[in-house]
Amino acid sequence: MAAKNARTPDWKERRRWRALDFKRDGWTHHEIAEALAVTKGAVSQWMTRAAKEGEEALRARPHLGAAPKLRPEQLGLLPEFLSHGAEAYGFRGEVWTCARAAEVIRREFGVTYHKDHVSRLLKALRWTPQKPAERAAQRDEAAIAEWREETWPELKKKPGASGARRSLSMSRAFTCCPGWCALTRPAA
Repeated sequence: MAAKNARTPDWKERRRWRALDFKRDGWTHHEIAEALAVTKGAVSQWMTRAAKEGEEALRARPHLGAAPKLRPEQLGLLPEFLSHGAEAYGFRGEVWTCARAAEVIRREFGVTYHKDHVSRLLKALRWTPQKPAERAAQRDEAAIAEWREETWPELKKKPGASGARRSLSMSRAFTCCPGWCALTRPAA
């Protein structure tokens, strides 16, 4: 049998077909289970299904999961509803959260979703609400730009107060343990 990392999505189907081949060759369920590293119960289920529904019952079937609660056209309307803003739906502030979007879905479509699933829905719609950048009213952009160009580079160039950079451990040693130097210096 192939290594686990070399298995394709239909490896389980191939395993069931191999079990059927073994059964045709006269193997017992126990021998098949041992050869394929499965339980005897699994082999029994496969053989029963093949006997009742035909050999095609051993084919892999897609697992589609639950049916979507929202139809595609409803899901397509969601960004429009959200574009009206959070305050239009009675929320305080214009910030959208997944819990708030879930509440809008409940109100508009009568469908409930967990907030974690709402994030996946919004991502699938490529709808990413951004928190607005709030700036102080008194902010002076020209003064900030001048400071970044002139003052900041000069501050970056200046070394520490003693003219040389000290490591943090050295400065801590001197401030925390006054007798540290005497203890670590070799005796004369």
